[in-house]
Amino acid sequence: MKKCFKKIMSASLCLICVFTVLCSGSEAFIINAANVDEVIVGGVPFGVKFYSEGLVVVGFCEVPTKSGAVNPAYDAGLRVNDKITHVNGSPVKTSEELASRIECTPNEITITYTRGNVSGTAILSPAVSTEDGRRRTGMWVRDTTAGIGTVTFVDPDSGMFAGLGHGICDSETGELLKMERGVVVDVKISGIEKGVSGTPGELKGYFTSEKSGVLLKNTACGVFGVFSDISEELKDNPHLGVADRADVQTGEASIICTLEDGEAAEYAIVIKEINENSRDNRSFLIEVTDKALLEKTGGIVQGMSGSPIIQNGKLIGAVTHVLVNNPARGYGIFIDNMLEAAG
Repeated sequence: MKKCFKKIMSASLCLICVFTVLCSGSEAFIINAANVDEVIVGGVPFGVKFYSEGLVVVGFCEVPTKSGAVNPAYDAGLRVNDKITHVNGSPVKTSEELASRIECTPNEITITYTRGNVSGTAILSPAVSTEDGRRRTGMWVRDTTAGIGTVTFVDPDSGMFAGLGHGICDSETGELLKMERGVVVDVKISGIEKGVSGTPGELKGYFTSEKSGVLLKNTACGVFGVFSDISEELKDNPHLGVADRADVQTGEASIICTLEDGEAAEYAIVIKEINENSRDNRSFLIEVTDKALLEKTGGIVQGMSGSPIIQNGKLIGAVTHVLVNNPARGYGIFIDNMLEAAG
């Protein structure tokens, strides 16, 4: 190992901290799992700005006019979670493009959208708001999702990385978001909201760079991308082999994550149950036993998704979920599930 981590031994929820930006082809990613001998262990936070295909309708609001309050978009048949792809026959990718088309079209506009696997068309006349004199449709749309998670591992040769251990999903439907493009940014953890029974905790942080890499793949077993440059912090992390699922055992293990002190540290856990046939992101049940981590976070909190799990000197998986009614417990994913999803 290049670096000795600071050891502080003594219904489930996905753990990426996500916030949504309102109103506003991936490249090939190949890791040959059979040839992975050694990776850089992660445990450091990273941020993503995730641009999905189409503009997602996330809500409606009344438009005040001289004739009273109206909602042109809803009245035309649009609904929450519809994905807007075209306006007047031309594709739109950002909320700015949508707003510009609305302002520049004097009369009716034709919106093409998808609802599930069905395409539809809505024709509406934006209303002039008495508040600012601008043409409004009465709907809120999302073109970007941003959030914080934890790096699981990095390939030392290429800078390719894996994180989260689960996908980035639509907050309303739970479906995996189809990614048009994604940007990776550096993150600083600024605080911790401790988890308690019934209320999941959260790592709070903020972006500290415009871009430190690109996101190439969003899958049910993790997100994958490549860093522009591997940070010195990551370079100094241990280089470990990866374990086959047959090597994972119930009993003592550890997770690596970064809290508000900014240093990656190793904390004790116990693997309680194992689903040897798992092909998803709930491969085994874990419980935090480390007193220091329990004191700081209450156990597993949002933002720790992707935290590497170590057992017997090998990387065996990543943290993915927390049990809402017992934040000391959660789920982990086999590392071979992540490798399979990557390539």
